[in-house]
Amino acid sequence: QVQLAESGGGSVQAGGSLRLSCAASGRAFGTSATGWFRQAPGKERELVAAISWSGGTPIYADSVKGRFTISRTNANTIVYLQMNSLEPEDTAVYYCAKTIPGTTWGLRTDEYAYWGQGTQVTVSS
Repeated sequence: QVQLAESGGGSVQAGGSLRLSCAASGRAFGTSATGWFRQAPGKERELVAAISWSGGTPIYADSVKGRFTISRTNANTIVYLQMNSLEPEDTAVYYCAKTIPGTTWGLRTDEYAYWGQGTQVTVSS
């Protein structure tokens, strides 16, 4: 059974940091792209960051550039999202997702076939 398990969410004050982790199991994801998305109440799910299995510069939403960093293990089994200088606007449920193996990049939600259950991040001012 395929499973993406997010962890590391929580509540922090503005300016603080959190590191999210996404652990994949159930199938080989060595050639999948991984994305971190977030969804705030009343808003659409949006891409925060994405990383390819094959290398290349990760992609970031403009709102998080310079503050968030996505990285992965060599086997692409765990993907991290380091979030620094958090702002109240970052409050959302964060989801990790993976594309079907063999897909280099994914920018839209419909390009991702596997999703985690989400982890809440709350940033207070």
